[in-house]
Amino acid sequence: MNFALDEEQLELQELTREFARNEIRPVAGEYDEKNEFPMEVMEKAFAVGFLTSGIPEEYGGTGFSNLTNAVVCEELAWGCAGMYTSMMANTLATTPIVLFGTEEQKRQWLEPMTRDMTFACFGLTEREAGSDNAAIKTTAVKQGDEYIINGSKTFITNAGVAKFGVMFASTDPTRGARGLSAFIVPMDAPGVTVGKHENKMGHRASNTAEIFFDDVHIPAANLVRREGFGFIIAMKTLDYARPAVGAGGIGVARAAYEEALEYSRNRVQFGQPIAHFQHNAFKLADMATQIESARLMVYRSAWMLDQGMKASKESAMAKVMATDVAMHVTVEAVQLMGGYGYMKEYPVEKMMRDAKLLQIYEGTNEIQKHVISLEILGKH
Repeated sequence: MNFALDEEQLELQELTREFARNEIRPVAGEYDEKNEFPMEVMEKAFAVGFLTSGIPEEYGGTGFSNLTNAVVCEELAWGCAGMYTSMMANTLATTPIVLFGTEEQKRQWLEPMTRDMTFACFGLTEREAGSDNAAIKTTAVKQGDEYIINGSKTFITNAGVAKFGVMFASTDPTRGARGLSAFIVPMDAPGVTVGKHENKMGHRASNTAEIFFDDVHIPAANLVRREGFGFIIAMKTLDYARPAVGAGGIGVARAAYEEALEYSRNRVQFGQPIAHFQHNAFKLADMATQIESARLMVYRSAWMLDQGMKASKESAMAKVMATDVAMHVTVEAVQLMGGYGYMKEYPVEKMMRDAKLLQIYEGTNEIQKHVISLEILGKH
């Protein structure tokens, strides 16, 4: 076993950390307060290559491996979870095309993203279909050389800024989840309407909105792989996304831990820094241990994917553990800092709000445990 990152990964880790420190952190609070999409920061992120990290080099992207992407995601989320989410939503949207798209689809949709700053979105969730994909009501009916899409998607990251999205719709409602298909849908197609930017608890710098489809005509060539393959595409895509979400959790947890550690060293009560009280020292020790443990699980699941190994169970485990750690550590950081931790003047209250969404999106942690249980008990 080799637990060391290679030289290129270490350089990229440092570059990303500096980007987060210099470009993200100074404005994170402002964008959070305004509930505003950070377009200026995104332009800088595009120039560095963070918006095209999921696109292979042969199509002009930066083509990070899953492990390298996990390293980068931790640093971006350390800067701001909302901005990290907007950047990584591009990878979530492009992964179905990278894994299952035709050569023509890759050239048509991926290559332009590397020339001009472009956002994309991934449309699976609906009002009545969150964890239950079989309940998806959006339909796609084939007529000649087109599909006509009707329905809606909700809680879609980047919906309001995306140029296109990979949308999941039922082409055979009688088959439930097995009747789902995936389509590349231009967001400027007639009949596509984007709802208001949602007013969220956390990740407020990321754009989240509802999408409506009213007789949206798209070419049959925009079908990804084939009809009825959508559920497999969605599940495989989420397998690849979960280590990145886990890495985001580690980034948020590490940021909160560092704030709490610094505060505990400098806050004096009863004649000594509060870090010297065993109860607080043990809290810090637990936080540090949990962060290191979660990182190892995330790295392992990402490494497995890079080796071409099946990692549904390991990716789900990593996502559950790392995002639960993020929630626990941020709550503990607020507690250690007392009243100051609860004030917006200090960043840990934002980190606590941001941590919660990581347990919910891209498959709730309850669904992750369902995935894990199916793997360990046998699907039947």
